[in-house]
Amino acid sequence: MKRKIILSLLSVSLWADIGNIFSFEADFDQKITDDQNKTIEYKGHVIATKPQFALWKYTQPIQKEVYISSYKVIMIEPDLEQVIMKKIDSKFDIFSLIKNAKEIKPNEYLAHYRDTTFLIKLDNNKISEISYRDEFDNKVIIDFSKQKQNEKIDMKRFIPVIPDDYDVIRG
Repeated sequence: MKRKIILSLLSVSLWADIGNIFSFEADFDQKITDDQNKTIEYKGHVIATKPQFALWKYTQPIQKEVYISSYKVIMIEPDLEQVIMKKIDSKFDIFSLIKNAKEIKPNEYLAHYRDTTFLIKLDNNKISEISYRDEFDNKVIIDFSKQKQNEKIDMKRFIPVIPDDYDVIRG
């Protein structure tokens, strides 16, 4: 789970002028295809800012909010009325990784983290797609739309609001 969260954080943080971004916001459409060629699709909105803050708001097919910082992940799942909190031990610097992504052809870059290679596609100097294979060898494609980059993001957006009656699971 920790690796999946870090990979999600990585993928949300790869944007436009590939080495000089400090924030990103966009709608996303994420498709995960397994080895049986079955695909599940998620839709939502993502925001991220330096040094390592991200919020994935899933809207379809389920509602879920995933708050990520350099030291913890908080997942709020309204359908289950629960919150999962996990510590992250990683000192992973996403923006440095992005800065070091290598252009393989015009508007396409490769970035590496551990055993995973990310293909990053640009359109009009903005990240339009990120694809990779996850730890289960599923093909993951994240398409971005309505992108905004290098705009000031209110840090209050990264503070989760946890309903009092939700179960809290700490891991």
